[in-house]
Amino acid sequence: MLIKQIALGVLGLSGGLAVAAGIFAFITMLGIVPRLAARTGTVSHIYFYENAIILGGALGNIWYLFQFPLPLSHIFLGALGLFSGIFVGCLAMALAETLRLLPIMINRTQIQQGFPLVVLGIALGKMAGTLLQFFF
Repeated sequence: MLIKQIALGVLGLSGGLAVAAGIFAFITMLGIVPRLAARTGTVSHIYFYENAIILGGALGNIWYLFQFPLPLSHIFLGALGLFSGIFVGCLAMALAETLRLLPIMINRTQIQQGFPLVVLGIALGKMAGTLLQFFF
């Protein structure tokens, strides 16, 4: 029985490490961190950003695995939700940019003006969908 438990533990840990490595490789491949650092003019802090992403992923997995209670206020949870949404939005837009989704859409629909409104519409649509899923 002990050997079975050890084997399951090793298998689960190996699977989790493989998935985490794949996600971090995906984020690295998209080049989100260097692009955001270049846009904000903080390229000198890029190692801090990368370490923060790795540390956040590791601590999030540890918390998810052991589920220890965190006495946090509603303000902190709201900020966590906001920053998580910003991260997911940046990830989705970086993937769309990598796939050249927006330039192809602009060419096909012949949009000449109002491109920022298209991006705003996408963001508001994602926000509305998330709120609908959360509240209903």
